[in-house]
Formats: sequence, structure tokens, C-alpha cells
Amino acid sequence: MSAPSLTPRAAATHSVWSQLEPLLPQVSKPIQYVGGELGAVTKDWDAAAVRWALMYPDAYEVGLPNQGVQILYEVLNELPDTLAERTYAVWPDLENLMRTHGVPQFTVDAHRSVRNFDVFGLSFSTELGYTNMLTAIDLAGIPLLAADRTDADPVIVAGGHAAFNPEPIADFIDAAVLGDGEEAVLEITAIVREWKAEGSPGGRDELLLRLARTESVYVPRFYDVDYLPDGRIQRVVPNRADVPFRVHKRTTMDLDAWPYPKKPLVPLAETVHERYAVEIFRGCTRGCRFCQAGMITRPVRERSITTVGQMVREGLEFSGFSEVGLLSLSSADHSEIGDMCSGLAQQYEGTNVSLSLPSTRVDAFNIDLAQELSRNGRRTGLTFAPEGGSERIRKVINKMVSKEDLIRTVVTAYSNGWRQVKLYFMCGLPTETDEDVLEIAEMAHEVIRAGRAATGSKDIRCTVSIGGFVPKPHTPFQWAAMERPEVIDHRLKILKQAINSDRSLGRAIGYRYHDGEPSLIEGLLSRGDRRVGSVIRRVWENGGRFDGWSEHFSYQRWVDAAAETLPAFGVDLDWYTTRQREELEVLPWDHLDSGLDKDWLWQDWQDSVSGFEQDDCRWTPCFDCGVCPSMDTEIQIGPTGKKLLPLTPVGGNGMKVPTGGA
Repeated sequence: MSAPSLTPRAAATHSVWSQLEPLLPQVSKPIQYVGGELGAVTKDWDAAAVRWALMYPDAYEVGLPNQGVQILYEVLNELPDTLAERTYAVWPDLENLMRTHGVPQFTVDAHRSVRNFDVFGLSFSTELGYTNMLTAIDLAGIPLLAADRTDADPVIVAGGHAAFNPEPIADFIDAAVLGDGEEAVLEITAIVREWKAEGSPGGRDELLLRLARTESVYVPRFYDVDYLPDGRIQRVVPNRADVPFRVHKRTTMDLDAWPYPKKPLVPLAETVHERYAVEIFRGCTRGCRFCQAGMITRPVRERSITTVGQMVREGLEFSGFSEVGLLSLSSADHSEIGDMCSGLAQQYEGTNVSLSLPSTRVDAFNIDLAQELSRNGRRTGLTFAPEGGSERIRKVINKMVSKEDLIRTVVTAYSNGWRQVKLYFMCGLPTETDEDVLEIAEMAHEVIRAGRAATGSKDIRCTVSIGGFVPKPHTPFQWAAMERPEVIDHRLKILKQAINSDRSLGRAIGYRYHDGEPSLIEGLLSRGDRRVGSVIRRVWENGGRFDGWSEHFSYQRWVDAAAETLPAFGVDLDWYTTRQREELEVLPWDHLDSGLDKDWLWQDWQDSVSGFEQDDCRWTPCFDCGVCPSMDTEIQIGPTGKKLLPLTPVGGNGMKVPTGGA
């Protein structure tokens, strides 16, 4: 691929808008490249000592609402001598024009070339964004391989959930941060600031070494990987004495001290979420064995009810959004969720503001919560995730929800005015059979029957949404074999037939699914090692872009790339995906410490096969997963004993503040 011709870094701090603007009438949705949103920040380049370009490697409509990037963008820009700007993946129509006209990857804030920044930070929530990362690096005029970069190139730092195994992209990134980013980006900024102030001694290598010495920034170039004759990893070891053997995740403990975003970005173009989102707590101890997010974000840390109230008030005043999303991995598990929802519903009663809990557990939703969420007459979508169709498979995955729980919960929703609910399941789970999947149809039929009986109306619907299971690092299922795509597709076919076997009920049930092929590739990238980087590069060179989008994803392109590159290493696609790992195998991420004890994860994997259900340690005695001792912390739970009462005007500035107290 030919990168655009670029002027030297020191001289090219100007905007590329004059080159970009003439191209925009020739592309779809040009407004996504314009910038200038409410909440956007543009700072003086010359006044900044450290400059960040932040990217969620997907299109603007997906990337702009991303909570992680918005928080880091605001945290960094609050520093007087630091600037942060945003960049997103450009669609192929603009990419082609940029290559033709020599326009580099640019930020949407001041339309500066990404190559001119000190740090290029990318947040990955899914591994299918890797090819978009390569496009951005190449368009920016930055060498694809970290080993080829010079002092003139930014340091490329990966973060997000996928960074807990950055080995497949180890050749392309300079560093990775595990865990929470708020304090991590400040530490990285301080290191870069000091290094630059000293005159950049030792060049790029010295800067990366200083980052590695924090023991919470992983720099792949300082680690060597040795392999056994059968392809398994023998060991991953530092190749110099002054870097740590293990890199530890970052955890922000006091969420009340980080009430971001304070000034949320308000999009100019349509995006996947248009709401003010408040993360009400971080972490989860429910112990769902498939859930990487729940495992790697431990321990639970709640944001207080008063801070949530303040954030909602200020966020809505600033943005004008009409929906408030109370976010977490399981929002109804907040120890004060009832008071929080009733207080917010009371504050905004009679307005156009609605509340939503995008992630709601079946066994945590009740009639009181339903009434508060619908108080203003606007009912946002409700999604419940039983995950497995049968009681047996739900024990395997530790999703402790019975069919009776689900029916009761959905009937509660229907009885309180909802006419549409979404039920999310996975296909391809460990030990799964056709019969387990067919029970999803039976459950959906019972939901419609019970809803019709409770409401006396046939005007109700449910949507069954099926995702493919992908084993993730740092979970009990990290050793599990994946099912082949043809097995997944067979089960999806017979499930659809079973749902439609009763025409009266089937008409009320929507059916959405992801076939088995993208899941298999995500599995390759999720549990891959450095050798998988050759596959990613070959796919990208062959036109791979936006692999998270079904209309752009090509399974055959990935299969062909794996067949072309992996045999040289003595492995293949099946070796990474459908092969079950053994207990003592060195996994590619074993040197990256999520806080979880590997022996505990293995025992939980054994417990899953026997159907043993693990309790939520938030409410029961510790079962020694390893997180709290390794981090010298305890699970943070409420309640605070405070209430959220209606807002009342105070003072002469017309501002409103929450009243009430302990």
C-alpha cells in the first residue's frame, strides 16, 4: 500500500482541511469528517507540551459515543499543557481519495495529521477493529511495524478490553495499557512530558523503556517469545534486565473522583447511541464464565448516588440529550439502583427525559424498577440476556437464571406498558447440544403466551438475538474449544424452524443472529499470539476493512490469509480456534496480569463442565479469585444512605442542585 506523501513532522502542524474539504462532496456522510461538535475541544498546538491523538477504530457513528474515548479526551484536555484530538476510521470511499490526493489520517477536531502527535492511542473493545488500525497507521504515513519507526513517529498505545491480549498486534503497536485509562493516561503524559523536556534522551527506545518500568505499560519489543516444536508457547520473557516479568492492570478505585464525561460530545451525524451515559459502577462479580468484561474489570466499584445525580444534571444541561443511560455490566445490581431511578424519574417527571438501563439482569428487574423507567411515558428498549437456552447450559456458563425468572420478568415488563423486549442468547457454548439451542424457541414461545395472557393483547413482540460464543482471555473458558461455523449455522437453522413451527407465536417473534464465521475469526484474534499478526497484515493488504460490519467482513479472506501465512509456523486456523488447551499450556497472555489467579480460573473451568454454580462474591464469602489480595483492595459496595430528591432552584444564578442528604 502506498502511504500519502507527508511533510516532516516538525513543519506539518497545520490543518489539512484545505486538502480534505474538496474531497468531501464525493463521499457518503461527509459531515462525519467535519468536527466542531458541542463538547469538542481545539487547543493551541504550540502551547501543548504533550499531544495525543485518540481513536476508536471504527466509523464515526460507532466511535463518537464510545465512553472510554470520551472520558480520556476530556481528562487529557483538562491538563493545561496537553491537548487531545480524535480520529475515526474513514470509509473506503474517502480512504481511496485520501491516497490519491495525499491526504493523511486526520483528527476531526483541528484536522491535523495523526503522525504529528506524540502519542496515538487506540481503544479496542473488539478485535475485529485491528484492520482499521492498520489503515489508520498507513494513511498517517507511520510505518506499519513498530520496529521500523523512528523518533519522528508517535508512540502507538493500545487500550480497551482487547488490550488484555495484545499479542496478535504486538508487531504493530509500541505499547499496551491493561485496565482503566483515567490515571494511566496521566502517568503516560507525565513520562512523555519529562522525556521531551530533557531533550528526548535516548530517543524512542528510552521513552518506551520509561513506560515499561511503570510495570503497568506493556511494551512488546522488550519481550521475546519462544515456541515448542508442536507450536505451543514455551515461554515469554523480558529481553532486558530492567523491565518487569509481568505487567499489571490499572484500576481506578474511586469513581466519584472521576465524574466524566462532564461535557459529553453531541454528534453532528447520526450515531448508534444518542444519550447522556453515566457509568454507575465498574466491575462485576456475577461470575459468568464467558464474560471477559466481568472478569477483567474486578473488583466492583460503585459511583455514589449523589455523584450520579450531579453528573446527570450537568450532563443534560450541557448536551440537551433527552435520554439518560445508566451504564454498567449489570446496572440493576447497583446497591442503590431503586433510589437512583426513583430520584431521577421524579426529578425529570413531566419533561422529555427518559431513563434506560441498557444492561439489565433478568433476576434484578422488578415492578418498581419498571414503573420508574416508564414514569415519563417513554419506554426505551429492554434487553434481557439469559445467554443459554436450557437450564443445563446456563449452569455451565454460571448464568443463574431460571425459565420461571425470565417469564416473570418479561410479563412484568409487558404489564407495565412495554410491547417489545429483546432476549439475547449465545450459540456454540462449551458442551452445548442441538437440544440446548432448541429450548430457546420453547422459551420464546412461552414468553409470548405469558405476555398475551397477562395483557389480554396480541400486540406484543419479542426479538430473539443470537451471538456466537467466542472464548476470551482471562476467563474460565480461555481453554475451551470453539465449535466449527457449520455446526453453529446448523443450530441457527433448526432454531429458526422451531420458532416458526407455531405460526401464531412465531409471527410475534423476531429472529436476529450472527452466523458462525465471524465468531471463528474473532476467536482467532482473541486467543492468538504474535504469529497471528501475519494473518492480520495479509487480510489488510488484501482489502480487509471494517471487519465488525457484516457487509464488509469476508470470511474467505481471513481463511485464505491464515492458509497462506500460518503453515510457515507449523500451525493453522483450527489450531487457534477449535483446539482445546491443556491446563499447563503457556497462554499468550500469561505474562499480562489481570489480577485473576490462573489456578482459580482453571478450577472454575472444571466446575463449569460439572455444572457447578459459583456464587456472587459480592454478597457471599470470598472464593479467592485473586483480584482483591493482588490489588490490596476490597469490593466497594453501598449503600451510602443518601437519597436523590427533586431539584430545586437555589441562589441567583438560576442553577439547580439536588437537595437531600444522609
